[in-house]
Amino acid sequence: MLSQLKIGVFGGDMRQVYLADALLKKGFHVCTFKTKEKIEHENCTTLHNLTELFEQCNVIIGPIPFNKDLVTAASATDINSDLSQLLSNDHILIGGIIPPHIVNSCNLKGVPYYDYMNDEKIAILNAIATAEGSIMEAIKSSDINLHGSQCLVLGYGRCGKVLAGKLKALDAKVTIAARSEEALAYAEAAGYQTCNLSDIKSILPSFNFIFNTIPALVLDKAHLALVDPKVTIIDIASQPGGVDFEFALKNNINAKLCLGLPGKVSPKTSADIILCGIMSFIKERSG
Repeated sequence: MLSQLKIGVFGGDMRQVYLADALLKKGFHVCTFKTKEKIEHENCTTLHNLTELFEQCNVIIGPIPFNKDLVTAASATDINSDLSQLLSNDHILIGGIIPPHIVNSCNLKGVPYYDYMNDEKIAILNAIATAEGSIMEAIKSSDINLHGSQCLVLGYGRCGKVLAGKLKALDAKVTIAARSEEALAYAEAAGYQTCNLSDIKSILPSFNFIFNTIPALVLDKAHLALVDPKVTIIDIASQPGGVDFEFALKNNINAKLCLGLPGKVSPKTSADIILCGIMSFIKERSG
């Protein structure tokens, strides 16, 4: 029964705080460990270590990702190791980008787990916050308007599609570069200029803004040597990103790796999106 569940929330950014608050409003008893802020509520207990959290709670909700932003003195490696040891088949494990070795532990111990970053609906809605954050970072990092500017979006997956649409709505002139001919066809059908990723060297100098969504080294030294000296590069791909940041720094190229944007620019909305997925999963597992 849902009413019998006790939920543990640990680590992470403000998304975890808003998530814990939302769960409290739904009537759950919540325990927290090393969240970004302490939550004052009669049904919220602040714990001092992971062992207490796992002993007292049925449902464990970790941060996005599990190996980052844990706001703790212990290293991420130590925490992940502790998690594997503390898990039992009495638990339900939830989080974003759960490491493979923890997934393996769940499978071995019969622990139900839910990685909401593998949930297509959540990933798509999450792309909205990422796109808005990317645009915010671009505006902050440049001395020109996006309106009328030449923008290159590298990649046309979830984030690339949403980002391109919002840039177009701001009257930026948007070009999409991707490897997939299918992706390029969809981009062309949506009204964008397109270029195969292998051919971008010839067009790089013409852009005021470059947004990278591809989690691989796309803008290496050879590519960066061709960009406009006044370009603004916003990289939102998973760490380490798709830009040679060392070369960019040495050559005074304005390039910025922007990770975890949903947790920075709209943590409450992001938490609300995640909560819907979590509640559906818990209800399925709780009978």
